[in-house]
Amino acid sequence: MDSQRLSATFVELADTLVGDFDALDFLHLLTTRCTQLLDVTAAGVLLADLAGDLRVMAASSEQVRLLELFQLQNDQGPCLDCYRSGEPVSVPDLSAVQGRWQRFTPEARRRGFSAVVALPMRLRQNIIGAMNLFSTGPGLDLADIQIAQALADVATIGILQHRAHRQADTVVTQLQTALNSRVFIEQAKGILAQRLGIGMDEAFSTLRDHARANHRHLTELAQAIVAGTEDLTAMSVQPSGARPRPDRDG
Repeated sequence: MDSQRLSATFVELADTLVGDFDALDFLHLLTTRCTQLLDVTAAGVLLADLAGDLRVMAASSEQVRLLELFQLQNDQGPCLDCYRSGEPVSVPDLSAVQGRWQRFTPEARRRGFSAVVALPMRLRQNIIGAMNLFSTGPGLDLADIQIAQALADVATIGILQHRAHRQADTVVTQLQTALNSRVFIEQAKGILAQRLGIGMDEAFSTLRDHARANHRHLTELAQAIVAGTEDLTAMSVQPSGARPRPDRDG
């Protein structure tokens, strides 16, 4: 692993914690960097709402977002076990655990994943969610799992720090707000995909890139698109492989 790139990622995540913090953008950055730094194919983050139920908050691709939803709908899978126990769950070979997660395991394998690691997002006894890392090849080694846990820890501290900064009564209040915002983002993705004739992954990238380029929150832009007040002709799909310059202002 490139140590300089890893250090830069920690700095980037830390920089995002200041100023006008956008929780959803921050969590998406986390999943993206995990797939770039670690030997994993996809990543997802699930956080608990006011009732203590896990919700999908960020995913590196539409495919893994749907798998995470499948996991929640069937109330079984590594992320749920991780969240409930507060301990990491590592399965380097899903084909070897046929009797575990009888619905989730075959669905994950059907989507091409052969290994999964679920890591708790916790600070001391406060568990706010879990991060899933999926691989189409062999599972992560111990060193990479430790790095992934460190990234999850940074994200956890960031969310809890944001709660303290805003003087919120509880962290679940902030998470519930993010969950509500996610509804608008999913609706906006669907609208963009239909209007621009693109896939859901491209729709989200377009939404996020446009928000960053214009210094707007994802939620604000998504709400405008859903309300029909945003000019969609000003939004374009970035060429494949291009990446926007990180916005250090969050």
